[in-house]
Amino acid sequence: MSDLLSALLLGILEGLTEFLPVSSTGHLLIAEAWLGRRSDFFNIVIQAGAILAITLVYRQRLLTLATGWREPANRDYLAKLAVAFLVTALVGLPVRMAGWELPETVVPVAWALVVGGVWMLVAEHFASRLPERDTVTWKVAVLVGLAQVVAGVFPGTSRSAAAIFIAMLFGLSRRSAAAEFVFLVGIPTMFAASGYAFLELIRHGSVAHENWLDVAVAFAAAVVTGVVVVKWLLSYIKAHRFTVFAVYRIVLGAALLLWLPAAAH
Repeated sequence: MSDLLSALLLGILEGLTEFLPVSSTGHLLIAEAWLGRRSDFFNIVIQAGAILAITLVYRQRLLTLATGWREPANRDYLAKLAVAFLVTALVGLPVRMAGWELPETVVPVAWALVVGGVWMLVAEHFASRLPERDTVTWKVAVLVGLAQVVAGVFPGTSRSAAAIFIAMLFGLSRRSAAAEFVFLVGIPTMFAASGYAFLELIRHGSVAHENWLDVAVAFAAAVVTGVVVVKWLLSYIKAHRFTVFAVYRIVLGAALLLWLPAAAH
């Protein structure tokens, strides 16, 4: 398989999995076993493509919040987005600098897929018993920020899954409202994380030998695929639970754990 085709497939995969609660890290790790390992810079760029996709999907909502910030409801929502982001940054940066993160290898990712799938089933079961609410509270904002940190420490957890279900359990029980808040918080969070990682690579001179055509194709694929997937997901969760994603995670994680001993022989 050509390098350009593998770059295209990896970009599509990033766009497919970044915002679905199935772990983009886990899927890219698995895919790279067949398509070849890519540089950290390549992975940062395609993640930036996924962030651009969510920004495009929510461009009208972002414009409304920005131009209508004088309205109390918009100002309150913006403040809670800011709190969730600041909690992630203030807790997550020291955690990252201390190196408190599991390695991005198949075994911990597989376990994270399984445990995360079970967590989703349990969390949605209890969330479904709560009154339907779509108001973001300060508690939800803080807990969403902490959930993003946990997802960063445990590759394979899925940032969106961890944050959405925390939000649903602690007051934002309407799925669509929880997803919107988490996705909007994800824009500054993921841009900041990608920017920080990019500056680290620049400082170490790690981008000198990149294949820029591959990077550009993968980035474009992640943007286009991400837009399609997010629009589909927002429509899907209006009438459906996340159960299918939870089952998929458990099956995939279990398959990886069973495949590893067999592959060793």
